[in-house]
Amino acid sequence: MIHQSSQEVTPNLNLQMTQKKICTLGTSSVGKSSLVARFVKGIFSDSYLTTIGVKIDKKTVSNRGKKVDLLIWDLNGEDRFQKLSMNYLRGTAGYILVVDGTRRNTLDAAISLHHKTQAAIGTVPFVVLINKSDLKDEWEVEEADIADLQARGWTILQTSAKSGTGVEKAFTHLANKLT
Repeated sequence: MIHQSSQEVTPNLNLQMTQKKICTLGTSSVGKSSLVARFVKGIFSDSYLTTIGVKIDKKTVSNRGKKVDLLIWDLNGEDRFQKLSMNYLRGTAGYILVVDGTRRNTLDAAISLHHKTQAAIGTVPFVVLINKSDLKDEWEVEEADIADLQARGWTILQTSAKSGTGVEKAFTHLANKLT
């Protein structure tokens, strides 16, 4: 016997849900996976595991009265051994360029990745995260470098995956640019 209820389920029309794909880009060991783990799961691990290909996570955030599902594609780091597959960028609504504040060369690599990404997918919102703010006394990225990028109109935020400083703000800032 099948029992049917006469009650109808009415959707909450005030709550609109959208889904946005964002990618994390940067060289190896800048903290991309650690930032994603801190944002999505609220955890940090000192263990280092290289991302091979892509790892996808999801987190729902509220933005201006709307719920946004962020599909976060944590892409492998681009370095001399591994090249970023531009195919992973297809359908990207925005991206995060991650720089290790303790290694100046990662900033140069991020700038190069930005140009490659724009050539592959066009202009989409992005933010630059200077990671490892908990090690600021060891930084090789200087205030002048940051000021130069800000003068280009780039959003630069400082984060620490280890302490959690600025991580939520960084992802939320990008989400705000997407809606």
